[in-house]
Amino acid sequence: MICLDTSYLVRGLIAATPEAASLIKWIKKGELLCASSIAWYEFACGPVDSEGLKLGQSLLAGGILPFDEIQAAQAARLFNATGRLRRLRVDAVVAATAMVAGASLATGNKRDFLPFVEHGLKLI
Repeated sequence: MICLDTSYLVRGLIAATPEAASLIKWIKKGELLCASSIAWYEFACGPVDSEGLKLGQSLLAGGILPFDEIQAAQAARLFNATGRLRRLRVDAVVAATAMVAGASLATGNKRDFLPFVEHGLKLI
């Protein structure tokens, strides 16, 4: 399973972007795509219209993953292990959701998520 972060959701809906090409390739290969509820929230905040929301959701055969007690504990562990940097709070939540689901994270902002790799995050 591949978990999409907000940047991947946004850019994946723009024709001729590397993200759109990757989404097409993954879907053709039968990969399940998902997103954390936090990434979906950020995506839905837009700007995006109802057509974009429908299209984005149609890509997510793996669903929009919840953020509950298990993900919260993992996010806190990641946040604390990476120096408690305020700028990493939301990224820790997105990373934790992917990790708990056993998914790799597809992001256009790899630099933001690199601190979590040594703690078990698989990046695409």
